[in-house]
Amino acid sequence: MEPPPPPPHHCTTTTTAQLTATSLPTPQCFKCGAPTNLPSPPPPPDSSSPPAYIPIRLPAVNLPPNTAAKTQQSIVLTPVPQPHPVPPLSPPFHFTTPIKRITSPSDASHFIDSFSGKSFLSFVAFLSHSIRGHKISDPCPVSDTLFKIISVFDALSFWVDEIPPALQSARYGNPAFRVWHQRMTENSQKFMLDILQQSDQPEIRDSVIELVPYWLDSFGNASRIDYGTGHETNFAAWLFCLARLGLIHEEDYQAVVSRVFVKYLDLMRKLQLVYCLEPAGSHGVWGLDDYHFLPFVFGSAQLIDHKYMKPKSIHNDDILENFSKEYLYLSCIAFIKKVKKGPFAEHSPMLDDISGVPNWNKVNSGMLKMYRAEVLEKVPIVQHFLFGSIIPWYDHLSFLP
Repeated sequence: MEPPPPPPHHCTTTTTAQLTATSLPTPQCFKCGAPTNLPSPPPPPDSSSPPAYIPIRLPAVNLPPNTAAKTQQSIVLTPVPQPHPVPPLSPPFHFTTPIKRITSPSDASHFIDSFSGKSFLSFVAFLSHSIRGHKISDPCPVSDTLFKIISVFDALSFWVDEIPPALQSARYGNPAFRVWHQRMTENSQKFMLDILQQSDQPEIRDSVIELVPYWLDSFGNASRIDYGTGHETNFAAWLFCLARLGLIHEEDYQAVVSRVFVKYLDLMRKLQLVYCLEPAGSHGVWGLDDYHFLPFVFGSAQLIDHKYMKPKSIHNDDILENFSKEYLYLSCIAFIKKVKKGPFAEHSPMLDDISGVPNWNKVNSGMLKMYRAEVLEKVPIVQHFLFGSIIPWYDHLSFLP
């Protein structure tokens, strides 16, 4: 049996003289390298400045090599954020409606190097430190303030059951989310006042004018019907405001993560699944996760010094099934595997790479550094961050106000 004939070439018999007569590069046959009459393929897009937002509806793309190297280098050079006590807000109070201030990369750098930025990042690091080595179900003190917050999340979750998704053919953006969001907005001031009643300072209750905007921006955007790490960061900022106001104390931090943040995460996943929220600013395949970041920070802290589970354990489905309810990191991996199809290394290559890190301490340090570099220093995310009297904006770089 004779072998099949070779595939046709597209080369021509162009002479060397003809090649040198033109200054334009001549297309070459992909089989033999000879000149061809077929036009050259269009040049690739400029990869030096990848778009800040790639819609999830488009095919996922890999981060260009030069940009990936710069990103990795910036994370490596970033110092590991350290936990420090939250500076309390002292009277006299001058509460005001918070506004946006960040419009450029220099503004983002200004914020992260300022007193407000350093204090907020230290608060996140302190929350991470407080949950280190603890399971979600581990006993911990839960204050009256945290009980109030948990009851609010129970109400918000119940409303999702009361407001079913509308029938539609679109993959993302169920308009019923706007009904839920409107109900949440209408009740937000009442929620804040119920929480603020736990304070022994009556004047603290006037802070509702600042707390409500952070709260409203913690659950996604009702117009775009999307949700992302910027909204998650606003929820962390809301918790930071409560800490500055003295409603949350350091002894509450473990419960803030294992009770309050877990409730928040459960609610957001429910909203994402029921109302098909579109990922806001998703980086597709070269992002950590389409919606969240902080569960990976807190979850990696939980697993530090664990006797049996290592970063590579995320590939063990039995471990995910048995322990995802106790560890946030495993919960995130299990959720991703539930909603995404295909090999894990293809749809989540960054998490797959992180699974090769030798221990959870390095994973946690890297997550904290990445949170600073890839969330708090990225304009598309922090341009929505709000500043008022509780989280002030400083016109000059300084650690002290």
